Amino acid sequence: MGRMRKSRLSKHKQARLIEHFVAGTTARTAASLCGVHRNTAAFYFLRLREIIAYELEAESEAMFGGEIEAPSR
Repeated sequence: MGRMRKSRLSKHKQARLIEHFVAGTTARTAASLCGVHRNTAAFYFLRLREIIAYELEAESEAMFGGEIEAPSR
């Protein structure tokens, strides 16, 4: 799940939506600026959030996963 798979959106529209996502633009505003339906932009933003959450979780598990050794007293 770590990346966006198939999309009917052109690479240009995907890049523009990502720019607006990073800038903090709402999905509705991004949709009108990019020329896509508001539901498309909202779903794309949702998928971006899911991918970010997945990557952060995988990174934290790699960093903090494994055995922990505690010193004995």
